[in-house]
Amino acid sequence: MSSSSARRREASIAGLDKLLGHRSRLAVLVLLADGTRLTFKRLAELLDETDGNMGAHLRKLVAAEYISVASDRPGGRQPRWYSITGEGRAALRSHLDALQSFVDQLDGVTGDE
Repeated sequence: MSSSSARRREASIAGLDKLLGHRSRLAVLVLLADGTRLTFKRLAELLDETDGNMGAHLRKLVAAEYISVASDRPGGRQPRWYSITGEGRAALRSHLDALQSFVDQLDGVTGDE
């Protein structure tokens, strides 16, 4: 492997967001990326996650300020609606760009030459 190839791979790795390394957290941002708001229940259904696992993933994304949560009822817990934030959209774009860089680098390495 050439040193320039190694540097490009290292840059791609550095661009990956560790929080988005889990398929469910990445999928939440992808599902919300177009401005859609989804409930906890719908996200859990779409991603085939248990309530406990979905809750843990969503808490991490809220803590990172990648998504926000709102309730339709004052003081009420349900239904909770989740939406992507500007920071979440930027993190998703950066993560996807890093993944695309990996894909682009594979074009000459797959043995199809």
